[in-house]
Amino acid sequence: MEYVNIKINGMEISAPAGSTILEAARIAGVEIPTLCYLKDINEIGACRICVVEVKGAKSLVTACVYPINEGMEVYTNTPKVVTSRRKTLQLLLSDHDRKCLTCVRSGKCELQKLCHDYKVDDENLYDGEMNKFELDTSAPHMVRDNNKCILCRRCVSVCEKTQGIGVIGPNKRGFKTFIGSAFDMGLGETSCVSCGQCITACPVGAIYEKDNTQEVFDAINDPDKYVIVQAAPAVRAALGEAFDYPIGTDVEGKLAAALRRLGFNKVFDTNFGADLTIMEEANEFIERVTGGGVLPMITSCSPGWVKYCEHYFPDLIPHLSSCKSPQQMFGAITKSYYAEKIGIDKKKIVVVSVMPCTAKKFEIDRDHQAANGVPDVDIAITTRELSRMINEAGIKFDALPDERFDRPLGLSTGAAVIFGATGGVMEAALRTAVETMTGDTLPSPDFKEVRGTAGIKEATYHVGGTDVKVAVASGLTNARAILEKVRSGEADYQFIEIMACPGGCVNGGGQPQQPAYIRNTVDIRGKRAQVLYGLDEANVFRMSHENPAIIELYDNYLEKPGSPRAHELLHTSYVPRVINK
Repeated sequence: MEYVNIKINGMEISAPAGSTILEAARIAGVEIPTLCYLKDINEIGACRICVVEVKGAKSLVTACVYPINEGMEVYTNTPKVVTSRRKTLQLLLSDHDRKCLTCVRSGKCELQKLCHDYKVDDENLYDGEMNKFELDTSAPHMVRDNNKCILCRRCVSVCEKTQGIGVIGPNKRGFKTFIGSAFDMGLGETSCVSCGQCITACPVGAIYEKDNTQEVFDAINDPDKYVIVQAAPAVRAALGEAFDYPIGTDVEGKLAAALRRLGFNKVFDTNFGADLTIMEEANEFIERVTGGGVLPMITSCSPGWVKYCEHYFPDLIPHLSSCKSPQQMFGAITKSYYAEKIGIDKKKIVVVSVMPCTAKKFEIDRDHQAANGVPDVDIAITTRELSRMINEAGIKFDALPDERFDRPLGLSTGAAVIFGATGGVMEAALRTAVETMTGDTLPSPDFKEVRGTAGIKEATYHVGGTDVKVAVASGLTNARAILEKVRSGEADYQFIEIMACPGGCVNGGGQPQQPAYIRNTVDIRGKRAQVLYGLDEANVFRMSHENPAIIELYDNYLEKPGSPRAHELLHTSYVPRVINK
């Protein structure tokens, strides 16, 4: 690799040729502030926060896009640079709704931190006209508040480049520019898939999930309600970050303890629903392979991906597994099998799910998600919402003991917990499908070829005399590449896993937000995923069909995977949707 020699603040360093000043500065241990920049997603030099001085240049240059060259001398913190950054912040605040005390991002806002660092306050701002926008609350999962938007376009880029959807973009020009949908449509009128990646990309409080925490508190405090909570696998891999734990910390025990102290009647694990999903999904896959069904079969656990398929690839709907997601399966079983088991009227049960995913708010109101005549799941909240509930309740998260989930719907296997990582659903399904098809015990339950954070992974396994070719995609741009091959007949896969969010649920739109610096320099997805694989390896049971609680459920209630009762409770259907963007 060719290297270039430059000076950063008088320090001589060598950096790879083609590096930007921003990248080279990190080698020198200098972090240049940014607002609009997200590596490989939004590299446009628009916000002007990252300006630096280059010896010989006539004006300040933007470090995030300016390439280094041999002998360059860069100064990142001169009075001229500081004055420019401070003025930029003052200009941003001059058209910004500064209700920081009530903002969902207060304390974790990138703009707020920069204003603190550069000593910008309400006393030295520019007065003048301000834009006023109505909140867009039309989507089921989120709110858009352009009064707080700084026009960084990070949300636009992640929607277009990462997800390939592009339902938002800049409208009008100059001072009147705002981010919105075409023809001033509300986001809920577009073919947005509710993935929430725009929320995690936003540096301020301009986009946030709809908050359902008060509904949860109200249910808990209602003596006529029996409130059950389930927590998704990816939540335990990220919740700690909201309480300043290092990225990649397993907080499963404290998660269960916190939920119990919030007052839920039972604290269960969505992993039970994941094991149940594998039983049904593996059975469906085997039936399609042996019975001439539609192949490749594509997983249906990610509601953002399912909605994307309905909008953009409706002709491939027959390829979708008919299985509900683990969240919905859990709810259906809770309000049937479990309600009967404990003798409580299903209408009195409130099922709350804690999810890494904003699309789960959309999923709970889909058609055919009320198997018992009542919604499978009543309220879905994100990891972030749970952290706010814990703080509001005065629970000291770091002081909590490690506790277990309640039984029986809190008992799960290692196969279930890896659902939160891209490739995890595929690996879990293969563990059960291979043993079921061959009748043999696997020498190892690990299918490592489908692991990792790569956007697309492929593998071929020889199972019972048949080659099974599989593919895994995360992020909807990657999904499109796979689906185009299926649509054209070029692909010869038998089984495909797709997750809407890059890296899977560990990187879901409802997870704790990290600032751009961390997003650009730390493998957040990989660290969170490693938590799940560690829990998998430590579990006594590593295959869904080994779960004693699942075995009992089938023996005493569902009969067998794919039975009429299982289909009634655990399977669903899909509908083609129009494209509006």
